[in-house]
Amino acid sequence: MFNAFRTTVLLAALTALFMVVGYFIGGTSGMVIAFLFALATNLFGYWNSDKMVLRMQNAVPVERSRVPELYDMVDILSRKAGLPTPAVYLIQSDQPNAFATGRNPQNAAVAVSTGLLRHLETREVAAVVAHELAHIRNRDTLTMTITATFAGAISALAQFGLFFGGGDRRDNPLGGIGALLMVFLAPMAAMLVQMAVSRTREYEADRIGAEISSDPLALASALHKIATLAGREVNVAAERNPAMAHMYIVNPLSGQRMDNLFSTHPDTGNRIEALRALAASMHVDDKGRRPQPRPAPTSTGRDIGGGWRVPTVGRTDEDGGQRGPWG
Repeated sequence: MFNAFRTTVLLAALTALFMVVGYFIGGTSGMVIAFLFALATNLFGYWNSDKMVLRMQNAVPVERSRVPELYDMVDILSRKAGLPTPAVYLIQSDQPNAFATGRNPQNAAVAVSTGLLRHLETREVAAVVAHELAHIRNRDTLTMTITATFAGAISALAQFGLFFGGGDRRDNPLGGIGALLMVFLAPMAAMLVQMAVSRTREYEADRIGAEISSDPLALASALHKIATLAGREVNVAAERNPAMAHMYIVNPLSGQRMDNLFSTHPDTGNRIEALRALAASMHVDDKGRRPQPRPAPTSTGRDIGGGWRVPTVGRTDEDGGQRGPWG
């Protein structure tokens, strides 16, 4: 209920921003046109923005036969999270990263980059997937996807101001100056909305994702690796569509080391510290194990190809410590 209210407030704010941009571009008539455009964007965003985002990020659907280990991982973690298994997409990018999208848990998708599978260990990949499933369970994906659509549309609308010259000065007192201001201020306002949406939700998705995977330190390790490698590998699709950056688990843009005030994501170091504190409260070590009073039956796991193994959930080590589902 609260997420639905928050999404409604966000859409109202973005619609109002649309109308303000329209006013400074074309006066009262421009504001009306912008309002109609915002309504159309709302409808389009609800039904189609997830498909648009996946296409813009060059994410392609993959069959289970291609990456069975990833499919099994998503399926097992989805059941742990109490969710339908989402569609699985691959992003052809050397930069390790991932995002989730979809208007609801029944129409969701998880997209991971080929770089994520290449650079991260199995436990770390599972922790990242669990983080994205947390976004789906929290219904963040609709809000984040529509926000990305709106941000791109607002920026495009502001650019039109250069061509229309600010409309009739009698209707728009600032004339061309107002249109020029919108070219610079509207994208910044849209970016501030994105930051407000993304920052708080990332901490919550970290916490819930760590609980789903039962391995908070694996997520902490994954975040450290992704943040380090993201600065070295360029995500071409994300650079072309920066309005989508807040959807990724870590900022994919090469300019991510700008001042934290203008970052779409919370500081990675702060996220890692929060996960370490969570691991301590869960009594989980750096291998995803937690002590148990009585040892449980052991399992060697099953090989599912690609050098990955899916161990039985809750297997024990020789020392009697119980591992998480991906330990």
